[in-house]
Amino acid sequence: MMPHLLTRSLDRGASIFLLVVAACGILIPLSNLLLPAGSALQVPTYLVALWGKYVCYAILALSIDLIWGYCGILSLGHGAFFALGGYAMGMYLMRQIGTRGVYGNPILPDFMVFLNYSKLPWYWHGFDMFWFAALMVLLVPGLLAFCFGWLAFRSRVTGVYLSIITQAMTYALLLAFFRNDFGFGGNNGLTDFKDVLGFNVQAEGTRAALFALSCLALILAFLICRAVVSSKLGKVLIAIRDAESRTRFLGYRVESYKLFVFTLSACMAGVAGALYVPQVGIINPSEFAPGNSIEAVIWVAVGGRGTLVGAALGAVVVNYAKTFFTSGVLAPYWLFMLGALFVLVTLLLPKGILGTFNSWWDQLSTRTPNADSAAREDGVTEPKMAE
Repeated sequence: MMPHLLTRSLDRGASIFLLVVAACGILIPLSNLLLPAGSALQVPTYLVALWGKYVCYAILALSIDLIWGYCGILSLGHGAFFALGGYAMGMYLMRQIGTRGVYGNPILPDFMVFLNYSKLPWYWHGFDMFWFAALMVLLVPGLLAFCFGWLAFRSRVTGVYLSIITQAMTYALLLAFFRNDFGFGGNNGLTDFKDVLGFNVQAEGTRAALFALSCLALILAFLICRAVVSSKLGKVLIAIRDAESRTRFLGYRVESYKLFVFTLSACMAGVAGALYVPQVGIINPSEFAPGNSIEAVIWVAVGGRGTLVGAALGAVVVNYAKTFFTSGVLAPYWLFMLGALFVLVTLLLPKGILGTFNSWWDQLSTRTPNADSAAREDGVTEPKMAE
């Protein structure tokens, strides 16, 4: 049933997207590892890590598009779920350092030794095992989203009020993780990672493998989203987006549908954060900043809300522009440029890049090439303008 649903849900655009991601996930690591340095086709290691970060952002954008584009839930706090997944992976990476830290403590991370911790906090236990950390990557963001969504959706909080509450949630977590006594490194966060599953994090092979794994995760996340939005569940989500009160009057438990998709979206964001941390090499409270969540929403708006492919495309395009413009004389003006981009897209391309392209393509497709000849055969012609 599930393979049939996935096959049925893939159109030409989705298939092309999956092929491009799969090709990048295979060819870029091979180019980095097999071709000699200095070759025109060789991808440097720093670019592998940079593009791996873009892929993680694309997964985050997919998670936002799933709830905003198809269910009408505008979350301005999804950066919190992204950061929680990153911290779960960071805790595992910190436990792998062992005696190679600055203070040589086999149990306590360096920041805990510096802050005079006498023992490892209870919530750090178990993170020396990868399977436990991987479980927490899904469980912690998912549990937070479930509790938050149950309270918010049960109270029928919608629209701008829900957006403000999600933003307040991520800001509260930002303040909490900044505290040194919270047990997560305070302002400096978690860094100086050594190994992941026994492999050196800084090695070229490890970075190539992380990039390929990120591409695989993007493909799986896209397939899950397509399966959801193409099913009967997806039709109900769209109905909730367009007319929530009418959908509720028809007998659907709107709160349950919204809670499910919100929790699923948070788990996807947590996976994106977990893949992001070993490639970037650090996780700190700045990832909880509300501005990061707002910027992720802009990625979706630029690429095309309610298209999935457009959300991933928007994440890559906007972040590539950010990398390009923040490395030159325009760096101080990047936020102004980002705001201007959002305003221009809203006014000129309200459906985003991909949404506008799809509209144009649909209009061209409806105008069949044989329409004029058929009209002439029937003796019907369009009136000509008077000269």
